[in-house]
Amino acid sequence: QVQLVESGGGLVQAGESLRVSCAASGRTFRQYALGWFRQAPGKEREFVGGISRSGDSTKYADSVKGRFTISRDNAKNTVYLQMNSLKLEDTAVYYCTADALLNPDYVPSSGYKYWGQGTQVTVSS
Repeated sequence: QVQLVESGGGLVQAGESLRVSCAASGRTFRQYALGWFRQAPGKEREFVGGISRSGDSTKYADSVKGRFTISRDNAKNTVYLQMNSLKLEDTAVYYCTADALLNPDYVPSSGYKYWGQGTQVTVSS
């Protein structure tokens, strides 16, 4: 089992950048593929992107491709979501997720087992 704690959310202006982090508990961090989801008010939760166990593969939603980057630091048990060129429509609660997988290079876009509590990201004009 793994526990996930997000941090780094906040209020930024459109066009600015923000990095959110997710720290995981436990000694088996390398066994988990990691993902980020978000949920805006009145909308369904959606997949933002993910990174494989190995860190060699990433996947992004079309809406953030080219603007967002996911990375992981296995030594720190932490996954990062770097968000650049933020738009008003990026305003949401961002959730960190994890799932233990056998395939080291696979990035799921759904079905993650473990979820963090979420961190609010608000983009203003």
